[in-house]
Amino acid sequence: MTIKKIGIVVGGGPAPGINGVISAIALHAHDIGITPIGFNDGFEWLAQRYTDEQHNLTVDEVSRIHLDGGSIIGTSRADLAREPEALENAVAALKKLEIDALIAIGGDDQVASAQAISQKSEGSIKVVIIPKSIDNDLALPSRLNNLGYESARHTGVGIVKSLMFDAKTTGRWYIGVTIGRPTGHLTLGIGAAASATCTIIPEEFSSETISLGDICDIVEGSIIKRQAMGKNYGIVLLSEALSERFSPAEVSELEDVDRDMQGNIRVAEIDLGRKVKSAVQARFDKRKKKVTIVDKTIGYELRCVPPIPYDAEHARDLGYAAVDYLVSGNSDAVIVVQDGDFTPIPFSSMIDPETGAGRIRHVDITTESYGVARDYMVRLEPRDFLDAAWVDTLADTAGLSSSEFRKHFAKLSVKQ
Repeated sequence: MTIKKIGIVVGGGPAPGINGVISAIALHAHDIGITPIGFNDGFEWLAQRYTDEQHNLTVDEVSRIHLDGGSIIGTSRADLAREPEALENAVAALKKLEIDALIAIGGDDQVASAQAISQKSEGSIKVVIIPKSIDNDLALPSRLNNLGYESARHTGVGIVKSLMFDAKTTGRWYIGVTIGRPTGHLTLGIGAAASATCTIIPEEFSSETISLGDICDIVEGSIIKRQAMGKNYGIVLLSEALSERFSPAEVSELEDVDRDMQGNIRVAEIDLGRKVKSAVQARFDKRKKKVTIVDKTIGYELRCVPPIPYDAEHARDLGYAAVDYLVSGNSDAVIVVQDGDFTPIPFSSMIDPETGAGRIRHVDITTESYGVARDYMVRLEPRDFLDAAWVDTLADTAGLSSSEFRKHFAKLSVKQ
């Protein structure tokens, strides 16, 4: 099949590098005589069978956007795989516009929608995915990063570095809640690179349910240990994904809050930073220990920053490879660059059979890399409870007796 028109659609949240992909696709398409069509707002309008929310992407329009943040054609979280009518509408609209191939830029939910279009069109529309996610959670091979992750992390590190200087200057503690769900990749990546005092991610908990108390124990212990080391300031990073594993009782007040297209509670609705700050502050106040704690959300400002050179180059490579893959008569794959070569990964191996969405990868806490990140944190570990003299120092710092300290932090005294 000869490809005359290639559609471009962006799904999910914004990520640095999207414009670079759009630019690379459009410029390469023009070079080989193919018309690139940009669809506005993801699948939002296609799902309603609208055919006027699109336009031909010109060379002048895309030639210098590769270092810009955001997406010139917008994005949305419309999920075609879960809505048969929306899927039928989208395929009908694409066929009416004579779209021969579609390049979707997105994460785990976008993989399912892309596969659904291919299947519904019975292969008449060739489809590929370019993986982007600042959460870095789409299950790519080895240690390949999702497009946008490194740029978001770079910006996050700058924010944390500034907060650490402020904390040192003012003698206070910051509790930063970092965007990213359902995994802790971005939080850990920022924390490790910025050398945050302590970083807490959902993967480190063996229990399926995480309580607010579990998190507060770690934060409180980190503050006490650092004070015992002679430092009255620091910064703790919490993954917003921790909230997704709270027990129903702890989020019962959120039954009526806004949810995303997949039915998940928007974790931004759970003010994790404020909850942890208030609870930990109350513990110190009860013992008449002065500690100043400030909560800070590190969120949306990471999504539309200009891409760093790594992501800018990565975006260009992915866009170019996607066009070549389709022109060669191929379809149904996630496009990645591995060891310098363009590598397609079949949709079939990227779909989770249980969820129907793209496979998610979680932080592997058994790796040496995680072990290094953990060892550089200041937090109570089982080894802190082996030396009685050190326990006495920690307990005195906390305003507790040694026996009270051991009882209070009993969970942290044993390896999880």
